[in-house]
Amino acid sequence: MDKKLMAIACSIALVLLVSACKQKEPSKPIPKAPVPAMTRVAPMEETTQIVVPDTVKGKWIAVKIIVQDKATKKSREYTINLNSDFIIPNSDLKIHVGEFLPDFKKDGNILTSASNNPNNPAVAIRVFEGDKQIFPTPGKQWRWLFSKLPDVHPLNHPRYGLVLKEGIPGKG
Repeated sequence: MDKKLMAIACSIALVLLVSACKQKEPSKPIPKAPVPAMTRVAPMEETTQIVVPDTVKGKWIAVKIIVQDKATKKSREYTINLNSDFIIPNSDLKIHVGEFLPDFKKDGNILTSASNNPNNPAVAIRVFEGDKQIFPTPGKQWRWLFSKLPDVHPLNHPRYGLVLKEGIPGKG
């Protein structure tokens, strides 16, 4: 009989406990902090740094870039010195060529070259139409052309396309 009373008492206690939990007030949602209207996250490229290793520095002097004229369906190859400007003939487009990395590698926020071998050749460029930077979008410093992956980061211009053919090593 004691076991029956104990079982009944436990059952009643369990029922009371469950019903007490169900009657608990639902939690109120936590109000979210207002987001400032001018919140801006800096693009990843603004925080990257180009590091040319000593094994690469001074070993490459220029790049060959193919300029594709979509209107005439003709292409022309130009050799452009590193860290210099080049105006595409009969246009108002200027290409600024930056650093060349023969074996492009991204390590966190560092853009560098894994070796001096042209395993993944890439060149940093900017393109201006008149005085306005059109490539990459304003606010970004560089866009990379990859010779083995020409469809990565293409110039979206109605008339011209750019392709990195190769890097030109220096003498010696």
